[in-house]
Amino acid sequence: MKDKCGIVGMYSNDHDKDVSASVYYALYALQHRGQESAGISTYNHQKGINYYCGMGLVSDVFKNDELQKLEGNIGIGHVRYSTTGQSKLENSQPFVTDFEGGYIAMAHNGDIVNSKHLRSHLEDIGYEFNSDTDSEVLCYLIKEEHSKNGDIIKTLEKISKMIIGSYSLVILINDELYALRDPKAMKPLALAKKDDMYVVASESVAFDVISAEFIRDFKPGEIISVIDGELTSHTLEIADQYENARCMFEYVYFARPDSVIDGKSVFDVRLNIGKKLYEEFPFDADLVVPVPDSSIPCALGYSRASGIEYGEGLIKNRYVGRTFIMPSQEERELAVKLKLNPLKEGLQGKDIVLIDDSIVRGTTSAELINILREAGARKIYLLIGCPPVIAPCFYGVAMASKDELIAANFTIDKIQEKIGSDALGYISIHSLVEAIGMDEDELCLGCINEKYPTEIPDDLEAESYYDFLIQSLSKDD
Repeated sequence: MKDKCGIVGMYSNDHDKDVSASVYYALYALQHRGQESAGISTYNHQKGINYYCGMGLVSDVFKNDELQKLEGNIGIGHVRYSTTGQSKLENSQPFVTDFEGGYIAMAHNGDIVNSKHLRSHLEDIGYEFNSDTDSEVLCYLIKEEHSKNGDIIKTLEKISKMIIGSYSLVILINDELYALRDPKAMKPLALAKKDDMYVVASESVAFDVISAEFIRDFKPGEIISVIDGELTSHTLEIADQYENARCMFEYVYFARPDSVIDGKSVFDVRLNIGKKLYEEFPFDADLVVPVPDSSIPCALGYSRASGIEYGEGLIKNRYVGRTFIMPSQEERELAVKLKLNPLKEGLQGKDIVLIDDSIVRGTTSAELINILREAGARKIYLLIGCPPVIAPCFYGVAMASKDELIAANFTIDKIQEKIGSDALGYISIHSLVEAIGMDEDELCLGCINEKYPTEIPDDLEAESYYDFLIQSLSKDD
C-alpha cells in the first residue's frame, strides 16, 4: 500500500513576509503522507513565482539555502507518494507553468481516474507533458479552460464536471491563492489562521506546528480563495448531487493520530476500533501488543476494554521509512526486520493479542508472526482494525492489484494458516463505521465492500464516455 500526498497553502497580508519557512514546517508535520518528494512554490510581488522541488524527505530537499530563495508572502507546498506516475523528479509538485501573462502553481492530493482520457485530449490540442501524473493533467486542464472564460471559479466549476476521482487542490495563480476540496469530500482539507495569515492543509497537525488556529474543515466541493487579503468561499454546483465519501483509511491508518478530520479525532477513532475489536474478539491473553505506530491507539482501546495489560512487544526503528514503499518483496521482508525488533524479555512464554491496522498482501504479517515466535511468544492472536481489503483503491491509495490482495483470494481461515497466527480476526464493517462515528453512506469503503462512490476505470473505456468527454472539453460555456 502506498500513501497519499499532503498539501499546504498559505497567504499573508504582509507583502514583506516570506511564508516559505512556515510552509516547510507544515510539510514537515505532513511528512507521513509522502516521503518520495517535496516541493514549495511562492509568489513575491517584485520577483513573481519561485519554486523548488526535490526527491526525498522535506529535510533532505530543503537542506541548504533553498528556503531563503523562496521569497514571497503567498505559498503552497506538497509532499508526495506516487499513486499515478512514477517516483521521479519530473513528477514532484507543485507543478508550475505559464498562465495568462503570469504563472500558475498547483499541488494535488488524490487520484483522477479518467486522467488518461483527459491527457489524451490535451495532447491532441498541443499540450506537452513533462510528467506522467494526473496532477499535471489537472494543471493544464485548468489552464485550458481558463483561457476560454477568464474566470477561475467558472473554470473550476467546468472541470469539476469533467473529472472523476478524488482531489484536494491548492492553486497559486500569481498573487491569488485558491484551495478546493472535491464534492464527495474524499480527501481531507482544513482551514486555519495565524495573525494575518490564512493557512490550508491536508491535516490539522500542520496548523499545530506553526501555532495556527484551526477554523474548520472544508465543506464538500468548497472553493476557498484569498485575493488581496480577503477570504471568500464558493461551493461547486455539483456538490449537492453527491453523497459524501470520506476515505475510511484516513482514520484507520494514514492520518496522524493527533489530527482531527471532519470533526473526528483520529486518536479517538482508533481507540474506539480497539474497543470494538474486544467486543467482537474477547480473547484471554497475557498482553496486548500493537504493531507501531498507527495501531498503538487501537491496542490501548483493546487493553482498556479487556483489562489485559498493554505491552510494547515490538520496538520500532524510527529511521526506516514505511515498509510498503519498498519495490520488491525481498526488500519488503528485509524492511520489516529493519523496522521492528521484538522485546524478547516481555514476550517469552506469553499469550499475546497482536493488533495491526490492516493486512494487504499478508507477507508483512507473516514475517511479524515469525519474529514474535522466535522471541518466545507462546500464542499469537492477530486482530486487524480494518475489515478485509478485497479490492483496489482508485482514489489515491496505490494498493496491490486484486490478484495480490490476500483477502480477495483466500478465506480468513486460510489467511490465518498462511501467516501462522493462532487466531485471526478482522473488525466488521459495521463496527468500523460505528468506531468512526459517521453513517456508512458518508464514507468511501470501496476497498472493503467494492461499492465505489464513482465510476471506476473499466467503466471509463466505453466509446460513449470518450465522446462525451471530448464534447465537454471542446465546448465553450
